[in-house]
Amino acid sequence: MKLSSVFAAARNLESRRSPPSARRATSALFAVTSVKLNAGLLLFRRREGQLEVLLAHQGGPLFASKDFGVWSLPKTEVSEGEGPLAAARRAFTEKLGRPAPAGPVHELGCVNHRSGTVVHGWAVESDFDPNMLSGATFVLEWPPASGRHESFACIDRVAWFDVETARRKLTSAQMPLLQRLINAQAPRR
Repeated sequence: MKLSSVFAAARNLESRRSPPSARRATSALFAVTSVKLNAGLLLFRRREGQLEVLLAHQGGPLFASKDFGVWSLPKTEVSEGEGPLAAARRAFTEKLGRPAPAGPVHELGCVNHRSGTVVHGWAVESDFDPNMLSGATFVLEWPPASGRHESFACIDRVAWFDVETARRKLTSAQMPLLQRLINAQAPRR
């Protein structure tokens, strides 16, 4: 089955006109294709005429000392029967501890991670104070095979970055989402 068919079904799931039968069909489609679909919001703003984006740094000991190429948009897996945009809004709320911003959303499309996960992204123009981060946590046996379990933040920090810095910080798989936002925000001639 073509991945484009999966994306089309996901978009149909977002539609309010989508009947329950279409939502069930989309859930079944994801199950059959073994595609893991994630969704997230990329916040952006302008400061002194420059585009800035809000990126999230993964929490936990595996990413604690890493900085370049590991930041991401706040995202989560799309639950069965849930539309990708609804999941993206839920991810923002769960991971950052604040409601997803209201306002128009700009679809950025999908990207594939090497793991096989597909990430569907949207951009929202809004502001967010990084000091307000208070999101979800997870438990991990750390150090491995120690028998000790520790709690870690899913996202340990968020920060605003100008476009050039964001290109260095963002995971390479999500770079097309950033580029699509930049293209959409470029002045029209």
